[in-house]
Amino acid sequence: MNARLSILLIAAALSAAGCGRRGEDPARIREYAGALASNELYSQAVSEYGKYLDTARLSDAEKANVTYVMAGLYFERLHDYENALAAYLRIKHLTPEKTLMPEVDRRIVACLERLNRSGEAKQVLDEATALSGSRRTSGVSPGDASVVVAQIGDRPVTAADLKHEISRLPAQMRGAYETKSGRLEFLRQYIVSELFYGAAQRKGLERDADVQDAAFQAKRSVMVQKYLEQEVGPQVRLSSGDVQLYYKANLDRYAEKGADGKVKRQKPLEEVRKQVEQDAAAEKQNEAVQALISRMMAAEGVRVYDDRVE
Repeated sequence: MNARLSILLIAAALSAAGCGRRGEDPARIREYAGALASNELYSQAVSEYGKYLDTARLSDAEKANVTYVMAGLYFERLHDYENALAAYLRIKHLTPEKTLMPEVDRRIVACLERLNRSGEAKQVLDEATALSGSRRTSGVSPGDASVVVAQIGDRPVTAADLKHEISRLPAQMRGAYETKSGRLEFLRQYIVSELFYGAAQRKGLERDADVQDAAFQAKRSVMVQKYLEQEVGPQVRLSSGDVQLYYKANLDRYAEKGADGKVKRQKPLEEVRKQVEQDAAAEKQNEAVQALISRMMAAEGVRVYDDRVE
């Protein structure tokens, strides 16, 4: 066996071994990615879709469809607008004249707006509007197996979209949408909201001073809430011992009282455990917030001049 043939055989063996290590059939990888997304494991789903793109032999159109699914996960589920923007731009590179483009252009505009790049968003929107007469979409499926429950123009709304939007509601509101009729009512409300939002965008209201100020205030509020969750959240962890101590220290709060205010029956801990846990956590959270405020005021040298306030 000559040296060249030996090298080629070794290379082929290594390649085959690499393929075996790399794993399963690409179709199974895609199926797994879909299952992850259905179970709200969005980061993991994006990673698996990326593996699928790397391992499967796909046409540019097929790659665009899979990338569209990934972009949607970045945009709608993870709120990672930089990666979403990169994915939508990749679709334009893969299929510059195909039927996904109107929706892709709309999402690119939305990404740029959320990244505070409104000037670029307007330019993309103007270009997309100029081309809208010459290219129309026909309800393209982006490769997601979810059932389409509504269409807003060219944009499909899937059952997974509906489930996700309901999951974003406060816990006390979700109960109203557990039935089919409730979900249909929410879907109609969601569609109306999207229609109004689209109309406001077309009118250029994102540049309105009141809108910009409200957006800033909302962003500020969310940032503060996120900061408190990260700084205070880890401190608000209760052990069973904490719950018992709080209950014993506040027995009067968990007692049944008569009209005269006297205790008729002391409720046992197991009967009121959930409420005790909530009260104890709220108190612990308040203490942690107050301690954080004190540290920050001292570190920043804050002074309040009471006598100067009229």
